Amino acid sequence: MNFQSNNHSKPVVDVAELASLGVGQMAYVKPLESDEVARLFPQAPKLQPGMRLFALLSASGEPILLTDNHDAAVANAWAHDLTTVSLH
Repeated sequence: MNFQSNNHSKPVVDVAELASLGVGQMAYVKPLESDEVARLFPQAPKLQPGMRLFALLSASGEPILLTDNHDAAVANAWAHDLTTVSLH
């Protein structure tokens, strides 16, 4: 990873390098409503509106799994040797 300095002497990370950090090692669970599913999972069938779901996403934001159970999403991450992280 290359860090560059800008005119304020702060390290600058290339966007592509930043996006690749943790890929294959970390994932995060994102709560979402069924109305949002088509954006992340375009191949998913149409779902009943208002359902509370959980998406397991790679460190780069790529969708991995969609479930109605938070614990199932975390278990899937662990089964694939992915560390789950929280985003705030």
